[in-house]
Amino acid sequence: MVVLHKCNFCGGDIPPATGMMYIKNDGTILWFCSSKCKKYMLKYHKDPKKLKWTASYSRVR
Repeated sequence: MVVLHKCNFCGGDIPPATGMMYIKNDGTILWFCSSKCKKYMLKYHKDPKKLKWTASYSRVR
């Protein structure tokens, strides 16, 4: 059975056998479709609602 995941930052679909899984110290699992999404969330602490290329931006506007 194929499990499809959504990117925790941009909200895009992650095809099987692609993307990155990041596990935090508290056991939370975060899925990212690209290194761009991973950097923006974990390194730069950006808000996805303020970036035009994310799905959550279009839901807010």
